[in-house]
This record gives sequence, C-alpha cells and structure tokens, in this order.
Amino acid sequence: MEKRIVFDTERCKGCELCPPVCPVQIIVIDQETMNSKGFHPAHVPDENQDQCISCGLCYRICPDNVMEIYRPKKEKSN
Repeated sequence: MEKRIVFDTERCKGCELCPPVCPVQIIVIDQETMNSKGFHPAHVPDENQDQCISCGLCYRICPDNVMEIYRPKKEKSN
C-alpha cells in the first residue's frame, strides 16, 4: 500500500484543525503517541490510507504544513 498522506509527527502541534476538514474523516489525533515537544500529533492510520482522496484540505488548514500529500498515479488509457 502506498501512503497518500504522511505527517511529520515531530513538527505537528496537535492543534486539531485538520480532522474536522477531512471530507472522509480519516485524520485522527494520536492520543497514544507524544512527540519530543510534548504534543499528540495528527496522523492517518495505515488501514485508512487508501480512503484518502488527496484533496489537500488538511494541508491548507495546517498552520505549519506538517504533512505531505501524494496523489495516486493514474493509469494511462490508450
């Protein structure tokens, strides 16, 4: 499985702005993990990566742009 959204968990401040804007509701704040700055970072669980539609709304709302969004490669039709 190819990840579609990757968070830089060390830079994420867990501000909780991204989960509500996700149209497919797959972004969560990881309450089990704490980064070196003491924040619970946002992430997309591996089992939900294939549900990401690569819309970029999370990236646009993030004050620190802590994620990379990848769009799946489209198959060329002949």
